[in-house]
Amino acid sequence: MATSDSDALLVRQVRSGNAPAWRQLIERFEGRLLAFVDSRLRDRAASEDVVQETFIGFLTSLPHYDEKRDIEAYLFSIAAHKLTDHLRKQGRRPIDQFGSDDHGRPLDEVPGGARAASSIARSSERRREEEKVLGESMGRLVREWLARGDFDRIRCLELLVVKGWANKDVARSLGLTEQAVASYKFQTIARLKDMARRAGLSLDAVHEG
Repeated sequence: MATSDSDALLVRQVRSGNAPAWRQLIERFEGRLLAFVDSRLRDRAASEDVVQETFIGFLTSLPHYDEKRDIEAYLFSIAAHKLTDHLRKQGRRPIDQFGSDDHGRPLDEVPGGARAASSIARSSERRREEEKVLGESMGRLVREWLARGDFDRIRCLELLVVKGWANKDVARSLGLTEQAVASYKFQTIARLKDMARRAGLSLDAVHEG
């Protein structure tokens, strides 16, 4: 189903950097996305984070979004992927959690077959390389923030990354808005992705979830 004229206009306004349009898009779809995610996770704080990551994922993919595609279906597909990532991190099998979509298509696939030892070795080596580059990149960012006295950003990322706090808990602890926390996270991910790309790594090496 194609997106409605009003949704298409809203997307064009978001693309142009219209902040009120971005807030309107969130208000229009946040409730439905949250209900979908929370029905699977049964954890409100985690569900809110997944939904926030969904909107960040939408922003990241916006340059490639086809306005002929239904925006709600597109957002739900991003949410399903973010939900899959979250469940994998918890060691849970996504396909057992939410099976298939309304059209009977599986939302995730369980990998089959044993991996060859050489494949595992290459994967392990690649992971070490990624971790080294990302660690060095994060160190550069922290030094940059320290140099300009951007301590809120440092404390924010420490709570998000090191302690694994939910966005709203970080916002409450630091006296920031949740939008500010999400913005810090989004900007940091964008910088890390750029650094990873410059180092010749896949953008997938930097996870948004």
